[in-house]
Amino acid sequence: MEFPDVIPPLLIEFALTVAFSFVVGLEFRRYQRMNQYKFHFGSTRTFVLIGLLGFILYTMDGSRVLYGIGLVLLGGMLLIYYWQLSSKEMLSLFSVLLALLIYLTGPVVSIFPSWFLILFIVSLILILGEKPLIHRISDKLAGEEITTLAKFLIISGVILPLLPDEPIAPMMPVTYDKVWLAVIIVSGFSYLSYLVNTYFFKSRNLMITGILGGLYSSTVATVVIGRRAHHLAEAGRFVSSALIMATAMMYIRLLVIIFLFSPSAGQRLLAPFSIAIVLSIAAMAALFRFRDDSPSPSEADVIKHPLELSTAIVFAISFMLFTSITQYVTSHYGGYGLNFLSIIVGFTDIDPFILSLLSGEFTVSSSAIVSSVILASGSNNLLKAIYAVALARNRSVRAAAIWLIFLFAASILYAFKINT
Repeated sequence: MEFPDVIPPLLIEFALTVAFSFVVGLEFRRYQRMNQYKFHFGSTRTFVLIGLLGFILYTMDGSRVLYGIGLVLLGGMLLIYYWQLSSKEMLSLFSVLLALLIYLTGPVVSIFPSWFLILFIVSLILILGEKPLIHRISDKLAGEEITTLAKFLIISGVILPLLPDEPIAPMMPVTYDKVWLAVIIVSGFSYLSYLVNTYFFKSRNLMITGILGGLYSSTVATVVIGRRAHHLAEAGRFVSSALIMATAMMYIRLLVIIFLFSPSAGQRLLAPFSIAIVLSIAAMAALFRFRDDSPSPSEADVIKHPLELSTAIVFAISFMLFTSITQYVTSHYGGYGLNFLSIIVGFTDIDPFILSLLSGEFTVSSSAIVSSVILASGSNNLLKAIYAVALARNRSVRAAAIWLIFLFAASILYAFKINT
């Protein structure tokens, strides 16, 4: 931390060590009282003395030998303390580890920048003060989520850096790392919406399903809502509003992903996608009733977990397959063939196709790529209209189906305008 030159740096470091050790000691004292520990580990003064011991030993010996000896002796004393009390009650190592961290305060003050020092002390205080919150999160979080997080760290932090930045094959003009980066971005985006939907909105309200499910996959959200709508014939405005909202969230999700991959394409798609988003929200607002009079929806239809490794592999294969098909179509049939392909692809998963368009190097203009993205998203809306009508089989989805067909027609007209 930067202070005026008139204050000796040693005095500043000493004062910071005492102050932060004292603050953590106060919080630890409150932590002991709240948990009603029968055997108390030291006090606020104990923490200040431990912090001072570490600071003095670290400062007086440049070789740090004395500091290391002090750490060993302090650790030994704490272990003896723990061993003596562990025979009398269930004693945690938490107090011992916290005391050792306070011993490190002096070196942290001397070596690290101010932001790290503050982060270090704040972390200790939050760990002490938010024990109930940490326990609630631990109890609420499903065990498989930790394994899923480990999988995501593997695919993003281990596999991606190992992949080469070179084209896979002549008929597949995209690099290995671009393929896997697409997997990470799409999976991470879907995983975030899955966590919010699972742990913050467990009621499965239709509008929540439309919003968060649309961020995950608007097609999946449409299927879920369409199934529930089969028993909600009298809640047509609410059901249709949820379906339209899912499509609006699809455009938002696509815009974010496209900007991450190709900012130039994102800028060209910003206007048409923004218009689709605004008009969809306006249509939803015109239909949506502020009070939900529909029956309680069934909780049987739960969005599948998006971060299975098998799902990532399937997405990567789909990405490479669409890249090969796109390369063949653009080489032999040009932009018109790509537009026809985009309409067909809209009846499948459009994410790998759109990302393959943005990542590869094809012999078509940027306008053709933009129109292909619009056509693929538009025909996907037609697919969702078909799903909604087929699954609901009642009038509850009529307004949403009409709106989705309108978006499909508008997409064709806009793409035609770009190409002319």
